[in-house]
Amino acid sequence: MTTYLNIIIAGLLTGAVYGLMALGLSIIFGVIRIVNFAHGEMMVLGMYAVLILNEHFGLDPLLLVPVAAGLLFVFGYALQRTLINRFISRPDHEQFVLLLAIAILITSSTLMAFGPDARNVQVSYAYESYEIAGLLFDKVRVLAALGAVAGVVALTAFFRFARTGKAIRACADNQIGARVVGLDVNRLYAITFGLGAACVGAAGALLLLLVDVEPYIASDYTLLAFIIVILGGLGSMPGALIGGLLVGVSEALSGFLIMPSLKSMFSFGLLILVLLMRPQGLMGRRA
Repeated sequence: MTTYLNIIIAGLLTGAVYGLMALGLSIIFGVIRIVNFAHGEMMVLGMYAVLILNEHFGLDPLLLVPVAAGLLFVFGYALQRTLINRFISRPDHEQFVLLLAIAILITSSTLMAFGPDARNVQVSYAYESYEIAGLLFDKVRVLAALGAVAGVVALTAFFRFARTGKAIRACADNQIGARVVGLDVNRLYAITFGLGAACVGAAGALLLLLVDVEPYIASDYTLLAFIIVILGGLGSMPGALIGGLLVGVSEALSGFLIMPSLKSMFSFGLLILVLLMRPQGLMGRRA
């Protein structure tokens, strides 16, 4: 029983980082109503940015989380403002092609810049752990999960209390009404896309403590983010976090009980089960 509890704890801690990653996708869709098929690729950009700063300056990835979030915010803001905004009113398939093209460009660029080999960061506390009541908590996973939770809390507070956050919520509820009262919807959309990119950048910095980075993992994490968002409910911030926790636990248990290579199968199985019982997702609302 202790072994299973330790595995579940590890899954929950990893799932918190997954939740932050998927939160960015949920925010973008919930406000702009556009699906970011380059989500995992943006996360890989954040991971490589942290990797470079760690290798050259020896900075801890945890200290670089705000840096990765800031860099990806600027990237996302500029991308939305200059390119994606022109496609918001276009058919869904054109948006799909645009974001897929951006994803391919990012993957090809990182492949040319860093090569195909997997790389990671080395931290002094990589093999340390906390023991509480006979249960083991990996220090790396605990710190990564705390960073993810802090990001979720900060973003929730921004949308609830900040004036810009309230304006973004108004755009999500009624775009035409927001324009009527004088809100700069295009600017708010750019900020929203930047925030979504910042979430995935921060998640990438935290995830770099747990996994190796190479260009082709981007598509795997894009797919994983979609699974989590659909599980929790499209556009739901709490749902993204809950979905991340569920996927983290399912991957941890399936990797231990069967084999790590089949963990994605159980994530898809969980997705099918939730869609059969609650098509709008765990925290989603019926249209």
